[in-house]
Order: sequence, then C-alpha cells, then structure tokens
Amino acid sequence: MATENKNLSQYNKTELPNVSGKKFAIITSEWNNHITFNLRDGAKDTLIDLGANPEDVLLYQVPGSFELVYGADKVAKAKPELDGIIVVGCVIRGATAHFDYVCEGVTQGIKDLNIKHKMPIIFCVLTDENEQQSIDRSGGKHGNKGVEAGVAAVMMTGFNDLLK
Repeated sequence: MATENKNLSQYNKTELPNVSGKKFAIITSEWNNHITFNLRDGAKDTLIDLGANPEDVLLYQVPGSFELVYGADKVAKAKPELDGIIVVGCVIRGATAHFDYVCEGVTQGIKDLNIKHKMPIIFCVLTDENEQQSIDRSGGKHGNKGVEAGVAAVMMTGFNDLLK
C-alpha cells in the first residue's frame, strides 16, 4: 500500500498561504464519529495553525456520509461568504454493496458541488476496507487525513485568490 509506514500529514507553514480573514465550514458525519471527529479536529486545527480565526471555522454535523452532499450544498447556499468547505466522513466496507453505493454517491455528489458553487468543497471521506485502516488515517500511523484536507482547503483559497 502506498501509504504504509508514512505520515502524510506534515506540512511546511512557510510554503502555504496565510488564511487570516478567510472563512471555512467543516461538515462532519456523525457515523463512525470516533474517526470522523478526529478528522474534523485535524482539519480545524490546521486551518487555525495556518491563520484562520477560530470563530471563522464553522462546524456542522450530519448523520452520515451520504448526507454530506446535502449539508454542503445547503451551507454553500446559506453562507456564500465562505472561502471553503471541508466535508468529513468515513465509510468502512461491510458485507453488502452498501459501501459501493455510498462511496460513489458521496464522491460524485461532492464533485458536482465543486462545479456548482464558487468555493472549493474539499473531500475528506475515508473509504477503507476495515476500521483499523480508518483509525490509522485519522490520527494513527498514517497521520490524519483531516490535516491534509485543511491544507488542501488553504491551497485552494490561494488558487482562488490568484483568479481574482
């Protein structure tokens, strides 16, 4: 596996834009919250570390990963002043095709929202084979994908600033 024995959550603050004055929302699935809340905290802490004011990082929760699409669309419409949204979820494969349907729906839904809205909507949804893989990617031996989502949000706000 490409991420084995690597921590992918390290970043260099001096190489990233400062997001002081930028506003973000993080929408988190409550399903598998022992994983998703770690991802959310990683994303939030990263945004703050890179200059966002804590009060400019809005937190929302939805029941499951599938509801992230609806939640992100509603937040983007209600808060057009946001500079970015991060959606956080975790889908773990089970014994049925449910995993495939949820993963496909959420992935395509977030892609569609990125085309529809004028702000980046960052995909931080773990789609793992088992719970241990998710734990390893939410603050475990492979770092925290929430940190990576926070960095991606910052980079995309910098990208948007270039186009102004």
